[in-house]
Amino acid sequence: MAFAVSTQALAAKVALSGKTLNVRKNAAKAVRNTSVRAAVSAPAGLKAGVVTGEDYKAVVDHAIKNGYAIPAVNCTMSTVTNACLEAAKKANSPMIIQFSNGGGAYNAGKGWKNEKDQKAAVMGCVAGALHVRALAEFYGVPVILHTDHCAKSLLPWFDGLLEANEEYFAKHGEPLFTSHMLDLSEESIEENMEISKKYLERMSKINCFLEVEIGITGGEEDGVDNTDVAQEDLYSKPEEIHQVYTELNSVAPGMFSVAAAFGNVHGVYSPGNVKLTPSILGKAQEYIKEKEGLDTDKPVNFVFHGGSGSSREDIREAIGYGVMKMNIDTDTQWSMWDGVKGYVEKNKDYLQGQIGNPEGPEKPNKKYYDPRMWTRAAKESTVARLLEAYEDLNAMDALSK
Repeated sequence: MAFAVSTQALAAKVALSGKTLNVRKNAAKAVRNTSVRAAVSAPAGLKAGVVTGEDYKAVVDHAIKNGYAIPAVNCTMSTVTNACLEAAKKANSPMIIQFSNGGGAYNAGKGWKNEKDQKAAVMGCVAGALHVRALAEFYGVPVILHTDHCAKSLLPWFDGLLEANEEYFAKHGEPLFTSHMLDLSEESIEENMEISKKYLERMSKINCFLEVEIGITGGEEDGVDNTDVAQEDLYSKPEEIHQVYTELNSVAPGMFSVAAAFGNVHGVYSPGNVKLTPSILGKAQEYIKEKEGLDTDKPVNFVFHGGSGSSREDIREAIGYGVMKMNIDTDTQWSMWDGVKGYVEKNKDYLQGQIGNPEGPEKPNKKYYDPRMWTRAAKESTVARLLEAYEDLNAMDALSK
């Protein structure tokens, strides 16, 4: 079901000038008065702030050339988003901020029911994207805006996001989001490609990129449960990846990435329970290079789903085969909670009431239960976990490479 995204929301511009924060309240006036200025550059000559189109391709090319991948974190609230931006700044490296359907609905407020038109999920994702756009350039690193798994049943969400992108593009000359993911891996590969090509053709007109999935990522995430999937479906074949490459390349060359299955599993499991085979990706690259008569050794940009809990060895092997993005969700969910848990354990005697603590029965506890205190602990814990991820991904100080 189509619907219009608020013009006022999409046209809102946040202008940072020194210490001045000016939010234009009149959307039409904001659009008329928007001035064009040169893009701010991050180190390595890449654009700082949200990147789309050619600026996004430059970031991906830089990652492939320099042997690193970019972490992609599912964000459900500004606390998580800001932790991602802080980690990226500290790592001096790009960051992918992405929203799932459930995460978008949560960001819109759980007081709204996400109906069949998926309006709550669309508006929550749009709000999250506008928040990132207001801050990303300030952090001085390239930031990619993305949405995660969209199954066939959630296509109204995808349609709403594309409407938001098209409206933003008409006003600003670029899409609101950098890219979106279609996950039609539960459908036949023929139907997967038929639907994906239709959307890619539409997206290419506004310089928006597409991520697709073939094979199945095991485990459970955002309400999708693949814990009982057949083992053979966890591993993609070179012929399948080649089919995806040729079909999507015929529509918009270089404007897509592929989440191929090589044993990936969402969630976190004890060591030894997940058997990743990154070499599948390498064999697919060789197969496509030979079949298409290409000069490049890495014709496909691969995405690594189910990155939480993976070994550094497997991660770096996958990067060597052309992985430029790795999803992290479960580990950052834990890091958020772990930060709060540690804060509560440390300050429990000051969190039993508004007044009264070991320093005296009349002593106030406001500075301890202030949400900014314990959410800051959550952010610090998550920043630390993301810096580990940057190390795993060979992406620390990537912008100096």
